[in-house]
Amino acid sequence: MITGIKGTRVRRAAAVVVTTGAMIATGALGAAPAQALTTPTIAAKGGYVMNNGTGTSLYGKKADTRLSTGSTTKIMTAKVVLSQANLNLDAKVTIQKAYSDYIVSKGASSAHLIVGDKVTVRQLLYGLMLPSGCDAAYALADKFGTGTTRAARVKSFIAKMNTSARNLGLTNTHFDSFDGIGNGSNYSTPRDLTKIASSAMKNSTFKTVVKTKSYTAKTITKTGSTRTMGKWTNTNGLLSSYSGTIGVKTGSGAEAKYCLVFAATRNGKTVIGTVLASTSITARESDAKKLMNYAFAK
Repeated sequence: MITGIKGTRVRRAAAVVVTTGAMIATGALGAAPAQALTTPTIAAKGGYVMNNGTGTSLYGKKADTRLSTGSTTKIMTAKVVLSQANLNLDAKVTIQKAYSDYIVSKGASSAHLIVGDKVTVRQLLYGLMLPSGCDAAYALADKFGTGTTRAARVKSFIAKMNTSARNLGLTNTHFDSFDGIGNGSNYSTPRDLTKIASSAMKNSTFKTVVKTKSYTAKTITKTGSTRTMGKWTNTNGLLSSYSGTIGVKTGSGAEAKYCLVFAATRNGKTVIGTVLASTSITARESDAKKLMNYAFAK
């Protein structure tokens, strides 16, 4: 009898082991938890990324710290232009000597616009966003500001940039230039810049421009002939090196260091973000890729 009882207990224990094993094998006890994502480390002083569809924050590093923005400022320049009532993208702007003199005096990035040429607003937007032309930025500010003097028109345009930032509810952004060559009070944050870019990306023209790798403009010279400009190449290297990239803008400068506002779409999900004050062109692109990989995996 004792032997029979022991045998029964052994058989029951074995059955429990077998049943438990089967439950584990079939997942009846619940699947093993997925390995936690490792939060990326970036070289940039500040960074932020969000789901562009939902606005959900996915990563932040000094996301609300005010930093110099360099030429990522031009995202707002383009946004202000494209928000003008009854905008005619084919309207022509005559390039003034003041624009080229400004480039020379500042040692600024240039679209190499030629004095006297008539260039369309659309072409100026490409010159602004691809080679990051500060001459194109000046031309647009002069065209779309209001006032009887160039200085007044530029001041008015910059005021429109700040009004646009306030309308987006941004409290850590201020512009004192049309191109990011600041005068002591040109700043934003990774979160604010991302929101500016997200808003700008709702405009189809902006979206088309910032995903373009290269562009060649045909302008009208002061004698009425047609000039084919040199090819403008987009400074955003992610367009060629990160699958799904759809924009948006680089920036750099002595104070700003290396900046990049980026966006990409994969499997129907769009992420958008910013890195400010990275250490090099290579580092800012690496930072952006890390943040996008992390955002897509979340």
